Amino acid sequence: MILHSDQGTNFNSALFTELCKLLGILKTQTTALHPESDGMVERFNRTILNHLSLFVSRNQTDWDTHLPPFLLAYRSAEHEVTGLTPVEMLFGRTLRLPCDILFGRPCETPSSPNEYMKNLEACLESVHAFARERIKLASERMKTRYDPRATDHYFKEGDLVWMYNPKRRRGLSPKLQQNWEDRILLSRN
Repeated sequence: MILHSDQGTNFNSALFTELCKLLGILKTQTTALHPESDGMVERFNRTILNHLSLFVSRNQTDWDTHLPPFLLAYRSAEHEVTGLTPVEMLFGRTLRLPCDILFGRPCETPSSPNEYMKNLEACLESVHAFARERIKLASERMKTRYDPRATDHYFKEGDLVWMYNPKRRRGLSPKLQQNWEDRILLSRN
């Protein structure tokens, strides 16, 4: 088994290193100051931050209250490309939602531990093969749609455009501030 992490001190402690050695886990690290080497994690962090920036209060003290509902929604939402939820991809079953706990849902037939593991392995294998095929098809579709229309965009005076604003308000987390300002009328200065 391999564990790939950033260079956070919690992943580099003597205790964590010893735990990896004890469990037979090969630990690898990203390159320092090079977030691209952990692209999937960075992309998910961006998704979280984009969501939180829409809902946090102006003084950003309530971001942590918005995280659990976002994660529940994200984990239980079907991915457009794979047609599966992250929970289905990871565990081979659907997530138990609050409404399932309140109102119940059909029971799955109990099985022996060996039968359960065999079924789970077959289910995960099937789910992953299905997802790989869907990802491949989506990639081909996106390329087919993108290539013929790939051109540079030119703006003209009087166009309404969103303005990227890299400036941040002091005292607040820059990651939770919105990057784009309201649409502005493009003019020549």
